[in-house]
Amino acid sequence: MSVEVKIGVQHAPREIALESGQSAEDVEKTVAEALSGKIELLTLVDDRGRKVIVPADRIAYVEIGAPAARKVGFGAI
Repeated sequence: MSVEVKIGVQHAPREIALESGQSAEDVEKTVAEALSGKIELLTLVDDRGRKVIVPADRIAYVEIGAPAARKVGFGAI
């Protein structure tokens, strides 16, 4: 199961969207640490192993969605 995460970045026209293999609680904890100043960069890893790094002082909002069900279709696995 993965959770959908959307990150709004100040002065950026589009939000960053990714599906993370982390639990919603782990993502929330990492975001809270970044917003509180404990860490300078919000770093999340998506399902494909790509890292998303956002400066904590540029975060406008973070939306954490419910765990997504497995997608059905003809795309690559």
